[in-house]
Amino acid sequence: MKKFDIPFYFKSPVISVVKNYRKLHDPRKRDYSPSKLDFGPVRFLIARHFGFCYGVENAIEIAYKSLELNKDKRIFLLSEMIHNPNVNEDLKSRGVKFIRTHTGNQLIDWDELKPDDIVIVPAFGTTVEIQKILKERGIDPYKYDTTCPFVEKVWNRAETLGTKEYTIIVHGKYTHEETIATFSHSKKNSPTVIVRDLPEAKQLVNIITGKLPAEEFYEIFKNKYSPGFDVNKDLQRVGVVNQTTMLASETQAIADLFRNSMEEKYGKENIDEHYADTSDTLCYATYDNQLATQGLIESKADFAIVVGGYNSSNTSHIVELCEEKLPVYFISDAGKIISDKEISHYDIHSQRELRTKNWMDAGSMNEEKFAAYVFDGDKEKKYNTGKPIDIILTSGASCPDAILDEVLRKIVSFFPDVKGFDEVLEPFKAEVR
Repeated sequence: MKKFDIPFYFKSPVISVVKNYRKLHDPRKRDYSPSKLDFGPVRFLIARHFGFCYGVENAIEIAYKSLELNKDKRIFLLSEMIHNPNVNEDLKSRGVKFIRTHTGNQLIDWDELKPDDIVIVPAFGTTVEIQKILKERGIDPYKYDTTCPFVEKVWNRAETLGTKEYTIIVHGKYTHEETIATFSHSKKNSPTVIVRDLPEAKQLVNIITGKLPAEEFYEIFKNKYSPGFDVNKDLQRVGVVNQTTMLASETQAIADLFRNSMEEKYGKENIDEHYADTSDTLCYATYDNQLATQGLIESKADFAIVVGGYNSSNTSHIVELCEEKLPVYFISDAGKIISDKEISHYDIHSQRELRTKNWMDAGSMNEEKFAAYVFDGDKEKKYNTGKPIDIILTSGASCPDAILDEVLRKIVSFFPDVKGFDEVLEPFKAEVR
């Protein structure tokens, strides 16, 4: 796989050692069990696969090269390049201006753009309509286009299905930039409708099979279908594509649901005329991250820390998977760990930050583990442990490994008599050498 030129300050001297070890010993990713960094009183379980994916590294390389090559020009981003606040803030600090927010609010009027301005398209891609706006202002929307190749793969698949007169069902969050872009490109060639999740997919299936009146489609899927969509004609031949950061298992369940409904309505012998297999549009990085998360939560950890942007779809799905088994703290960076007694973390359900006291104590551990702990009361000594505390540590596809290093180092600093980093990493380094 291609090596990208990523700024050194996004790289990690700790996490990278573990990653390199796993790549060397398991290049085909047959083992999704976590790696363990044992500091004595605290141990970290590190996911087999996490952090910057191919599409994110590609986007970062293009964006930072554009800064080097255009020092005398104004540089704009259509919106957040990726959903990570640290990366986006770094670009802003270097003079990059954002035209829109990730929610679509306009920050800079289109008419302020000039033909010699540089406009970077984010990794999520952009709509046909925005491409047209840029062209009208003399700006090439493809010159600094960081659209993820796997997103483009989805667009190409949808276009192919459209030429074969299939309707496209997009599994995605209809307010997310990637789904908005995919919808825009898909509706050029085919009737298109967005389903958010399995319950919405079931509603659409009930309309297809006649269990719900056809006219209810226009209310249930208001603002989620292409202009001129004819519910009586356009749901006879369908194919499912997805926002690449959705849960792969849910996309597969939705695809299976539509396939089964078409078999029920038209017969198994006619399925190829009414359903297109699109399983090849799933993003490898999303899939690997989610498999690695499954491997993590099978281990007996006390709690999980998931690091990433709060508006990152792929990261929120990792949080969801972890929440099924154990307590989770979703943080954007080490600064959210206020002390060994307090943490500020994001709740994906209420969509707000919460502050939790005594986050490493009873509320975050099973009773057996907590019974082995005695809090000393001396802030210098901090924790005396009968058993080590086990912490899952992972991140989303847009989070720099360097941020995980900072989180890990901060937590280690709360414990007395820990092993040094050289000692902990030596087995990984020795194997790599």
